[in-house]
Amino acid sequence: MKNSDVYCKPKHITSIGGQALIEGLMMMGPNNIAIAVRKPDGEIIVEKRPLPKRSKFSKLPLIRGVVGLFKQMVVGIQALMFSAEFVDLEVEEDEKKEPSKVDQFFEKFLGKVFGNKLQDALIYISVVISLLFSVGLFILLPNFIAGLLPLNRESSLGVMLYNLVEGIVKIILFFSYIVLISKLNDIKRVWQYHGAEHKTIHCYENGEELTVENIQKYSTRHPRCGTSFLFTVMVVSILVFSFAGWYEEAWKNMIIRLLLLPVVAGISYEVIKFAGKSQSKIVQILNVPGLMFQNYTTKEPDDSMVEVAIEAMKGVLETTKEGEDKW
Repeated sequence: MKNSDVYCKPKHITSIGGQALIEGLMMMGPNNIAIAVRKPDGEIIVEKRPLPKRSKFSKLPLIRGVVGLFKQMVVGIQALMFSAEFVDLEVEEDEKKEPSKVDQFFEKFLGKVFGNKLQDALIYISVVISLLFSVGLFILLPNFIAGLLPLNRESSLGVMLYNLVEGIVKIILFFSYIVLISKLNDIKRVWQYHGAEHKTIHCYENGEELTVENIQKYSTRHPRCGTSFLFTVMVVSILVFSFAGWYEEAWKNMIIRLLLLPVVAGISYEVIKFAGKSQSKIVQILNVPGLMFQNYTTKEPDDSMVEVAIEAMKGVLETTKEGEDKW
């Protein structure tokens, strides 16, 4: 049975998660990550990297969500850059490509500051830029748009309506962004690898052997997906920002939202953590919006993509003791 949408109560819930890459994907376990990429010649390359030990502080509730999010972004960009090295750019061997002005800038100015650590520095700079872009598009812009509406913000009801409108604008922007980038052919293949990741995790959680046939029968949607996490962040931000009140000066509202972002991320992680363990009907209903969004961020993979997902999962399971990956 292939390309069906089987989803059932798993035998165990794993903390192992992943990320779709360029012609590959990454799996992250409790001890290491495994990056599997299919080269243009068909060979599957697997790169395994250990994860640094987490401190007791980073395991505290609320704190662990913020730390985990930043770590996920750093590791994700590292994996993405690794997978990009194997993409067939179809450039002739004798063609010499001049570095872009941006590359020249980084090499000339940042190279002097960071030296041989330039590559690591660029990864963290990329994370910061990604965060700034996300904050600007999904936090500051909705706040600005909601501030233009003639709502009475002198009352508690007015403030709640203001934050509700802001939240609706966030969801509309997020949905529009997902739909637009889904039109790109390269992104469609990434979504297919994303689907392969979810199917493989479903298969593992249900205790079946990791074969293409077993994996293909499962759903491409998963309740603990990053897409569901982002939707939860939006809902939690509406509630948290409502308690923060509203100020006449737009810059004050924006600064307060920036300062509350770690709180929103921390609470959202705990919500996903709880929802991921629960199999109650209420939680399943609350998961519906996030799963609906995954109709756009995941696609049915072909068998070759599932083969890559299997190699990535095996690379993580090699260093995972029984029960160590419990959610």
